[in-house]
Amino acid sequence: MFDKRLDGRSEPIVLPEIPIIDPHVHLYQSPIVRYLIDDYLADTRAGHDIRASVHIEIQAFARTTGPEALRPLGEIEYANGVGAMGASGVYGNCKVSAGIVGHVDLRRGDDVSSFLDQAMALAPQRFKGVRQVAIDHPSEVPYRFITHRPPKGLLEDSRFLDGFKQIASRGLSFDAAVFHNQIPKVAALAAKFPNTPIVLNHIGTPMAMDMDANGRAQVFREWRDGIRELARQPNAICKIGGFGLPFLGFDFIARTEVVYSADLAAAWQPYVTETLEAFGPARCMMASNFPQDGRACGFVPLWNALKRTVSDLTADERLDLFFNTANRVYRLGVEM
Repeated sequence: MFDKRLDGRSEPIVLPEIPIIDPHVHLYQSPIVRYLIDDYLADTRAGHDIRASVHIEIQAFARTTGPEALRPLGEIEYANGVGAMGASGVYGNCKVSAGIVGHVDLRRGDDVSSFLDQAMALAPQRFKGVRQVAIDHPSEVPYRFITHRPPKGLLEDSRFLDGFKQIASRGLSFDAAVFHNQIPKVAALAAKFPNTPIVLNHIGTPMAMDMDANGRAQVFREWRDGIRELARQPNAICKIGGFGLPFLGFDFIARTEVVYSADLAAAWQPYVTETLEAFGPARCMMASNFPQDGRACGFVPLWNALKRTVSDLTADERLDLFFNTANRVYRLGVEM
């Protein structure tokens, strides 16, 4: 488990009245990480008003038999079961995994139709969309943190685009996981499929790891230009989160002391401000990216920091960021 996940639980809750739908959670178990429904619920019970969450694929719990192309259905089956547990009320009021974003290799083109139809049948109330991680960077620096290395040039692959048509025809959404240098390609994809919601994960992950101050500043400028370009596409939405990943170049992962929300917010503020200026609150959603962001900080300080970065917004704008946008984009139907 990530060392800092439980840090800062004693920190007072900022704006505790804000209801939250957490649109980016990975519930899974691997040889080095265990983060399942009880772990997530323990985090949600620490003070923030988490009403529901969305399960985002992490290529876990795949089937071990049957056609290779259909094996990722196992994760959707698992997440749907977790969603049923959350909906039962037995575990409290948080509707864990109220929505599911699954993995499929869209390079299978038209053949992904069978996978999508089966996914919709397995989880008819919860399966909302697809994510195929497309991160692609010219340097080898970030790949030491990546367990499933995506194929290069995925977003421009004609087979991928054929598979994407199957998403579009079913009214599903697509979560785009890329580095900042690829954001213009996400914009081109959004323009090609204007009726499909395309959700940019982790603000587009500015890749500034192992860079000096000048390098980080250049990445920030490139990232800012990219999100401004993407925001011109009305079907593009942005998740504000992923700040605990190593790629952004913050030093919170390396710190041995507890990291509190004031320090986190100060570091994250420029990115949040630029994202909101580009997209507006109605096209942004705050996200925990847990447990991955637990490398850098605890669950309580993370949400406190996100709230601090938008303390000057109106109550309605904050409601969009923390609840309404995720509820609308993922078609969750969660009541206030």
